[in-house]
Amino acid sequence: MKPLISVIMSVYNDSKNIRNSIESILNQDFKNFEFLIMDDGSTDESYEIIDIYSKDTRVKVFKNNENLGLTKSLNILLEACQGSFIARQDSDDLSLASRFTKQLQFINNKNLDFCGSRAIIKGSTKVTPNRSYYLPLKLTL
Repeated sequence: MKPLISVIMSVYNDSKNIRNSIESILNQDFKNFEFLIMDDGSTDESYEIIDIYSKDTRVKVFKNNENLGLTKSLNILLEACQGSFIARQDSDDLSLASRFTKQLQFINNKNLDFCGSRAIIKGSTKVTPNRSYYLPLKLTL
């Protein structure tokens, strides 16, 4: 049985990017996920765009009437998650189609509790400087 991944995204006034970001998650080759999207009081067309995707049974749309901020919005979504794993997506992120498959394989192969991903500058293979680091596999406290 494949684990359920809960993908959480909070959106505030990002109507120009949100479609591509949502579709990059919906087009994952790993299909067992729920996608929780919070419109955090947007004043542009973000909510209307998000709501179009609610026809997909994996998508659950939430709405704040006022802008609570990223942290509070994500905490609301975390409370609603059903998955064994949590994946984060920002409204201007694009995820490669194999993201979840590769992350789950890495977690299972290395017996890890979590993993992250690195950012790539669009249209290049360069890793985003000063914002993307490899973490050690084992942390010593």
